[in-house]
Amino acid sequence: MFSYLNGTVAELEPNLVVIDVGGVGFACNASLNTVAKLKVGVSAKLHTHLNVREDALELFCFYDKDELVTFKLLTSISGVGPKVALSILSAVTPSELALAVTTGDDKPILAASGVGKKLAGRIILELKDKIAKSSIDVSEITRGAYVPQTSGADGEAAEALSALGYGKDEIGAALRGVDTSGMSVEDIIKLALARLMR
Repeated sequence: MFSYLNGTVAELEPNLVVIDVGGVGFACNASLNTVAKLKVGVSAKLHTHLNVREDALELFCFYDKDELVTFKLLTSISGVGPKVALSILSAVTPSELALAVTTGDDKPILAASGVGKKLAGRIILELKDKIAKSSIDVSEITRGAYVPQTSGADGEAAEALSALGYGKDEIGAALRGVDTSGMSVEDIIKLALARLMR
C-alpha cells in the first residue's frame, strides 16, 4: 500500500516515529537504529511496510532499504513476528546480522529482547541462503574489515576460526585488507592465526 513516506519528523520515541506528510501524521513502528538516525523537525524519507492483522493495521518504517529487506526476511521465519524482527533490528544493523548469520554467531541475535537460543539458531539456519541472495550490503561492517563470504574458502576459514574461539571482530581485524581470492582455506587460516598471535 505504501512504499515510502517523505516528510518532516514530528515526533520521536523509542521504537516510534511520527512523520508529517502534507499535514497528516503517520505513526510508524521503527527500530532503535532508525530512530537514532532521525531528528525532530528534519525532513526524512522512510521506507515502509504495512502489516495487516485481523484487529489492526501496523505501519513499520525503516531508514534504508537494507533494513526493510532484512525485516521482511526475518518475518518470513516461523516464530518471528514484526515486533521480534524490530527488536532484532534494534540490537544489530542489517550488515551485522548478515555477518552473524554467515559466520553462525548467535550472540548478536541473542542480544535482542525476546530472542532465545532456539529461535536464534532457527534464524541463522533459515537466513543463511536468503541473505546470500539478498541485496543487503555488508561492506560497512567495521569500516573495511574482512567480511566472510557465505560459501567457499572465506566462509570455511571464518567458521574454523570462530570454532577456535575467535570473535568476528578479531577475525575481521586479522584479515583486513587481505585479498583472499585464490587462497586455500588452510592458507587463510594460517595467515589469520599468524596475525592473531602477534
